[in-house]
Amino acid sequence: MTRVIDAHQHFWSLTTPGHSWPTTAEVAIHRDFLPQDLTEATSPALVGTILVQSQPTDQDTDWLIALADRTPLVRAVVGWVDLTAPGAPDRIKALAAAPKLRGLRPMLQSIPDTDWLLQPAIVPALEAMQAAGLRLDALVQPRHLEMLARFVERWPDLPIVIDHAAKPDAANGTLDPWRARIATLSRLGVHCKLSGLRTEQARGQPAAALAPYVDHLVSAFGERLMWGSDWPVVLMSGDDWHQWYADARHLAVQAGADVASLFSGAATRFYGIATDDDAAPGLQPHRCAGFQSRRRNIQ
Repeated sequence: MTRVIDAHQHFWSLTTPGHSWPTTAEVAIHRDFLPQDLTEATSPALVGTILVQSQPTDQDTDWLIALADRTPLVRAVVGWVDLTAPGAPDRIKALAAAPKLRGLRPMLQSIPDTDWLLQPAIVPALEAMQAAGLRLDALVQPRHLEMLARFVERWPDLPIVIDHAAKPDAANGTLDPWRARIATLSRLGVHCKLSGLRTEQARGQPAAALAPYVDHLVSAFGERLMWGSDWPVVLMSGDDWHQWYADARHLAVQAGADVASLFSGAATRFYGIATDDDAAPGLQPHRCAGFQSRRRNIQ
């Protein structure tokens, strides 16, 4: 079995200050999910994980960083900052001092303004991210992809990864215009996560129906594609961690993917984490080891 670095996973506690999701409507995941739960859900395959924020609050990010400090399995943290706040640059500089903090994720999917990421008000925060060597996790939907291409052109030195392959309409098998627009972003040098697709399907749809999406992502992104479980959110699809891993691996092999890169190497390179299973996490430089400026791609 491949020793996996999971590129996208969450913890939450319903009692954490500012907690807002999941609610009681999400029955399958409306409880605490903590490191012991992850260990039990993933053993023996998982050797490291990228812990991603789920709440748009400073309290949640501080809690995640503290949790990661005492959890060796967590190799990196992607937190949240209010990028529009006047104090955002100082907050980002302070967070970047945390050994495992590797990136930030504005929750763009929940913001009605599709062009929110292009507003001048967040430029100081983005400059602070870039100066600190942080990455941007782009939690976007297909409606954002044209905007995101413009953003990439403005910020060619900021490492960017698209979460959940931009959440294509897998429930209806819709490929276009998602297919062309995400290919454009690939040509601009961004990274992408093969994650979240099971919960974009309708309940009861087989994972095999995702083959056209996986084929396209593997072809477009190659070694810049990384697998993430989106655990525990994936439980809403009826799959557990191991089932989604097995299905994703099967689809990826069929698509001709480099399995070692998809399930370990790409996340390791992008997030700048330790490459040896026994190495202490968080000791690698914050800079993205596999990232080069996209400036040459967009001239």
